[in-house]
Amino acid sequence: FAMSLPGYRDGRSFLHSHMLAVLPGYRNSGIGRRLKLAQRDDAIARGFDLMEWTFDPTEIRNAHLNIARLGVIVRRYQPDFYGPSSSPLQGGLPTDRLYAEWWLRSARVEGILRGEAQPIEVLERITVPHAIYQWKQDPQQRNLALALQSRNREALESAFSRGFSVIGYERDAQGDGTFLLGEWKYN
Repeated sequence: FAMSLPGYRDGRSFLHSHMLAVLPGYRNSGIGRRLKLAQRDDAIARGFDLMEWTFDPTEIRNAHLNIARLGVIVRRYQPDFYGPSSSPLQGGLPTDRLYAEWWLRSARVEGILRGEAQPIEVLERITVPHAIYQWKQDPQQRNLALALQSRNREALESAFSRGFSVIGYERDAQGDGTFLLGEWKYN
């Protein structure tokens, strides 16, 4: 399922996609993306240009879906968004979140949804190693996950304060994920 709520900020209405869930046996089969696309169609039919949601910056697959496959950009970081969490997915880390901005009718989003490569000028890169999943689940290595989260938080917040946005995302053969930062202009 996918659920969104209307919001209003800075003189603009938008939809906040609050939840999206796929049963474990059906994950990694494209259902999440199809649900997001259905949400997009509904939002456009209702006159919205923007949908937002938050996601964990240490979750490589989710970041890849959001940025590389859907075309969101990111310009905001919220440390410990939910406060302490006992969720095994969080692995004992603070619940840091990035804000996805999905400009539904932008040329960028429409091109990405058609499968067209988008030209971007990458000015900075911030990597999340695939080992983060192991580090979060192993109490002996959790300090590595926390240190990485802290470094990446500082790097992303610094980039955002200088006017940069996350405009791309790459995964390598080892499963590491990299945020690609540069300038973004709505078009």
